[in-house]
Amino acid sequence: MSTHHPLPVQPGGVARKDRAPEPTPLNRRQFIQGTAVASAAALLAGKAEAAGAAPARPLNVLLIGADDLNCSLGCYGHPIVRTPHLDALAGRSVRFDRAYCQFPLCTPSRSSMLTGARPNEVGVLDLGTHFRSKMPDAVTLPHLFRQHGYRVARAGKVFHQSYPEKTGEPGLDDPAAWERVADPRGWDCENLGLVTNYTPERAIGTALANLAADAPDEAHTDALTASAVIGMMEEFRDRPFFLAAGFTRPHAPFIAPRKYFDLYPLEEIPPPPEHTEDLRDVPEIAQWTKPPHWGLGAEAQRQAIRGYYASVSFLDAQVGRLIGALDRLGLAENTIVVLWSDHGFLLGEHGQWLKQSLFEQSARVPLMIAAPGLGRGAACHRVVESLDIYPTVAALAGLPVGPAVTGRSLVPLLRDPFAAWPHAAFTQVARRDAFGGASLRTERWRYSEWGSHGDQGGELYDHSADPLEYRNLADDPAWATVRRKLSAQLRAKVPLAKALPGAALGGAKAAR
Repeated sequence: MSTHHPLPVQPGGVARKDRAPEPTPLNRRQFIQGTAVASAAALLAGKAEAAGAAPARPLNVLLIGADDLNCSLGCYGHPIVRTPHLDALAGRSVRFDRAYCQFPLCTPSRSSMLTGARPNEVGVLDLGTHFRSKMPDAVTLPHLFRQHGYRVARAGKVFHQSYPEKTGEPGLDDPAAWERVADPRGWDCENLGLVTNYTPERAIGTALANLAADAPDEAHTDALTASAVIGMMEEFRDRPFFLAAGFTRPHAPFIAPRKYFDLYPLEEIPPPPEHTEDLRDVPEIAQWTKPPHWGLGAEAQRQAIRGYYASVSFLDAQVGRLIGALDRLGLAENTIVVLWSDHGFLLGEHGQWLKQSLFEQSARVPLMIAAPGLGRGAACHRVVESLDIYPTVAALAGLPVGPAVTGRSLVPLLRDPFAAWPHAAFTQVARRDAFGGASLRTERWRYSEWGSHGDQGGELYDHSADPLEYRNLADDPAWATVRRKLSAQLRAKVPLAKALPGAALGGAKAAR
């Protein structure tokens, strides 16, 4: 039985014949057999320890964060994007195919994941608020490991930093979390005047803009970040460590060495899908990109998509360097690896771009967890949240978490990705000077409400029949009972609060 449910891709996608095949996810029998072997090995190791051998060393953690990365990856079924290193990581991980962020904007999302609390619990709904002004006593995920004697360090964007204007500065970092930090600023941030900007009215950090750079990989910010983390691995290899690599790619503007653009000839990239009924039944407040596509023509849209794909492939190369270093240093079998993105990214679906939306492409994120002794190469189709990363990593390391951590440990799904998991995911978003929206995702449904108790509209999509979310069933009497049930579930978890006023929520001239 195949377990692979790929991401719906744009019509007209071209499959490359020269790309390496993606890893085939295991079925349940294969997964359980592999886990039994790993468990037997762990049991033997435990007996050796009981017989007087040296105790097992605590597990290391490598947290790999991407900025604005959606599921346009080979291992998620995309037919064009080339990500051999991320595909290989998926082959040694449990890949979560239905993982969702709590907020499709950098600061609220990162604050939520790193504290283990929902954005409305943290009190951070915009770009500029530091979570410690709302939760002064919070123990963040890296801080937890520091409290328990780990060497804890980061390089790059983990807590929020505004890319590209503030790259190289600590931004909204949490000094208590780390004993060491590195904030590289590379060639890409120093040469913004060279980009081709298809949306010149927008701030550069929110612009659809490309630059196929002649500068080599090692000159770019993310390559410097990878090098810094590899250096930390080498230094800390003899002690338990928690290291975080915060990559900025594929955040706009889309800058990568030219060879990554060359992977994607423009003629092979279709424009975003269009649907004649799209947006006619969608509340106006749900449409963040106005007018649709910001008025861009098809060629400019395809150029932007090309830049995004090139940036993803450059990110992939840096992830490959990190995993290669783990293998070279003999650390892979004793290190938990988590690959996570702060939120998704729209590439013209529904006429929308970037984030700040409750559509699937904005809320859904890639998530892979490689845990020693647990599953390798399995795909999990249960609905999970970024909020769940904190308690999962803590549980794998045997560390306790406090009551403020409200996510669920995913260890049961790492042991058996096919296990029952009757939980939904919740995503919320703010709008300037207005109530925002909140969304609930189950394995079948996405339900969203806008405004105070839905007074600015609702959206209901049946993913079993409409995975691209073209038909809004919210006002269809045939689905009224489903809507009422989902609405009650949503309001119980994410009470809508009024958005904070001002440019911090992101306008044409706001940096993200």
